[in-house]
Amino acid sequence: MPSLTSPATAGPTATPARTTATAATAATAATARRPMARRLVAICGALLAALLCALSVGASSASAHAALTSTDPEDGSVVQTAPRAVTLTFSEGVLLSGDSVRVLDPGGKRVDTGKTAHVGGKSSTAAAGLHAGLPDGTYTVAWKAVSEDSHPVSGAFTFSIGAPSKTKAKVPTGGASDSTVSALYGIGRYAAYGGFAALVGGSVFAGLCRSSRPVRKITVGGWVTLFTSSLVLLLLRGPYTDGEGLGGVLDLGRLGDVLSTKPGAALLSRLLLLGAAAVFLAVLFGSYTRRAADPEADPRRRQDLAFGLGFGGTVMSVGLAATWAMAEHASVGLQRQLAMPVDVIHLIAVGVWLGGLASLAVTLRAGEPIEPAAVRRFSRLAFGSVVALVVTGLYQSWRQVGSWGALTDTEYGRWLLVKVGLVAVLVGIAAVSRRWTGRLGGATGTTAGASSTTASGIAAEAGSEAGSDTPSEPETPPEPENAAEAEGEPENAAGTKDAVQSARPVRTGATGTAADAPADAGTEPGEESGAGPGDSAGSGTADDDPVRAAQLARQRAARNRTATLRKRDADPVRSGLRRSVLAETIVAVVLLAVATVLSATQPGRAETGRTAAATNPGDRLNVDPVSVLIPYDTGPKSGRGKAVVMIEPALPGDNALHVFTTDLADRPVDVPEVKVSLTLGQKGIGPLRVPLEHLSTGHWSARTVQLPMAGTWQLSLTVRTSDIDQVTETRNVKVAQ
Repeated sequence: MPSLTSPATAGPTATPARTTATAATAATAATARRPMARRLVAICGALLAALLCALSVGASSASAHAALTSTDPEDGSVVQTAPRAVTLTFSEGVLLSGDSVRVLDPGGKRVDTGKTAHVGGKSSTAAAGLHAGLPDGTYTVAWKAVSEDSHPVSGAFTFSIGAPSKTKAKVPTGGASDSTVSALYGIGRYAAYGGFAALVGGSVFAGLCRSSRPVRKITVGGWVTLFTSSLVLLLLRGPYTDGEGLGGVLDLGRLGDVLSTKPGAALLSRLLLLGAAAVFLAVLFGSYTRRAADPEADPRRRQDLAFGLGFGGTVMSVGLAATWAMAEHASVGLQRQLAMPVDVIHLIAVGVWLGGLASLAVTLRAGEPIEPAAVRRFSRLAFGSVVALVVTGLYQSWRQVGSWGALTDTEYGRWLLVKVGLVAVLVGIAAVSRRWTGRLGGATGTTAGASSTTASGIAAEAGSEAGSDTPSEPETPPEPENAAEAEGEPENAAGTKDAVQSARPVRTGATGTAADAPADAGTEPGEESGAGPGDSAGSGTADDDPVRAAQLARQRAARNRTATLRKRDADPVRSGLRRSVLAETIVAVVLLAVATVLSATQPGRAETGRTAAATNPGDRLNVDPVSVLIPYDTGPKSGRGKAVVMIEPALPGDNALHVFTTDLADRPVDVPEVKVSLTLGQKGIGPLRVPLEHLSTGHWSARTVQLPMAGTWQLSLTVRTSDIDQVTETRNVKVAQ
């Protein structure tokens, strides 16, 4: 039998030549496909970078969610008497602090009482009381708050008492947050979404499809990213909402205030859930993976462990997704009881799909063995996730956009169209991946020959090198099954060696060895160094020299890596599937960036309502109230004072009526009794008695006063200051049409 190191001679049998040609053709095709894959990655990376730049520029102007819909007094209005308070109304609920509303006089001095509260328990309102006796002039109202979906908002407006005047008060400009803090906060939110997808998708892929070292890296990396980003978001939350710089992160005293808010509680809950998720990952990639790989393990115990992991993983995923649903868009607006569960399903479907894609991509990229059944299993899982995404996404789009026109007329609608386009592209690429997956099972038997030929060639090359290093002790090859195989084996080995010679690592070193390459992973160190039974010197050199041993280990690792990549690239079906999954993953990264911007953009429904309120002020119910100043004198010195009666909005239908009583120095005072009635003499309506409720010192109110029609009504005010002293005053008030 000819030596494995001898040149291959032409023989009558053409089968070895065809086998060698098949391996060489597969290697050449794989080499030709690599530049195409690199170009695809480069193009997709450039598109990702361009879109991320566009996202960072476009997100800054649309970060506010709670829109200011009306104020009392109105912006730019002139009132004849000083108001008792300034009231702001928003499109959704807001969170307030002590100085959320500040009122400055023309000289820039604060004239509010320093306390801001909701009006009548409505979270969408904010009111700040004013000091009595304010002089005429222009006043500036600066406000800031945090919308219920966790985003800070701020602004300013002016009103005048008596007549406008010059003012030295500085109106704040710019956004509600520092630009650096806002940028870091946005990056943290994107990282949190990405970490959640990697954690959930990697866990599902490892449990249901294939657990491997690359998948473990993806999953654990997702956990680390989500934990780190959530901790950073918690520390940045205070400076982000208060408009301070990065120095505010060091003020840990603010952390308690942050934790008392809904977004802060959600971030803290997320960190606690991630502690439990660490235990889940330890079990998933520890005992469960070992038992799944052990054929002698008890099936019942393995099934019980799988059930426990499935239940725990579901609870963990739902809990983590709920930390977003309870603090962002789904927690405000209409149908929030339905919107929050739908948002949880949407987030979990995103995680399973995108995180599973990343896990499949790294598995195929690393050349890890994966059964076609596992790939098809993930394909079905991804299809179910896409269906859930479409259904929940349609509901969320209707809830947040509200109308077809808002899709093109609002910032939220335009970004939503971008997201829909990316989803369509992603589904198209996924369809290509499903076709490759369908061919994977059928192509396994077809491509097995090429793959086994490549593997046989590498093994033959290893044997050839071992034989060339020890010519005095030739290794006896196994007996061939037939004569054709015996004749073709040397030619196949030599041809394969020539095909992979350029990828073989070369080592120069010991005496008597010009070029030494590592053998297979299962070869002993003495065989790798070229030491045979009669060459103890070479073996001793390899064993005694740690530098040489490390060099041999590196060469063996490089050789194994080269063999794995050649085997991977020799399968055209796996290569096609790997490229399509890689393209899916890149588009998914861009899609995740767009979803992050959408979560920080004011919904189209709220933006449309704010625009309509601004362009059609006559359609609003919150118009300027009608107020009447009525001096009263019941006789004694203590019975003199002033009363202000305010009706809002002074329109036909429901109205609110307030009565404020003060002494001659404009200090609030209480009187034993106040009565109000309204009469429309021209229509014979009235008198309509108004039941008043005493709210505070010098303040009476009636929340529902029905005025059936417009006209000039006569208001009668009765003030009793003692058991026998009282007076009734009348004034005319106009109720608009």
